[in-house]
This record gives sequence, C-alpha cells and structure tokens, in this order.
Amino acid sequence: MSQVSLSFKGVENADQVNRITTALMMMDGVESAEVGRHGAEVDGRVRRQALIETIRALGLNIEVS
Repeated sequence: MSQVSLSFKGVENADQVNRITTALMMMDGVESAEVGRHGAEVDGRVRRQALIETIRALGLNIEVS
C-alpha cells in the first residue's frame, strides 16, 4: 500500500470537500482518504493520475496537483 499526497487550490466549502472525499473513497484500490480544503492524503493501491482525473471529473473548477 502506498500513500499519495494531493494539493488543491480553489476548494471553498465543506460540500466540495465531501464530494471529493466520496469520489476518492469509491475508487477501486483506495483504502482511506483524508481530505481538507488544501489537499488530500490517500492510502491504497491507486495511481496518482487516476486520483487527479477522478477529482477533475467532478467539475468543481479547482486546481489539483
């Protein structure tokens, strides 16, 4: 199992944090996801790019790196 750190810019409220958390936790291979307004720490067997693509697919208009 590995840990991936992501950084966010533009997350403005708890609804966005909850949507990101739900999307990440529903991904195959994700064991846990700690999400806040400025980033996330994700544990599991999942590629970093797959995490980023999942968040972008939410259409929240935020920057993910």
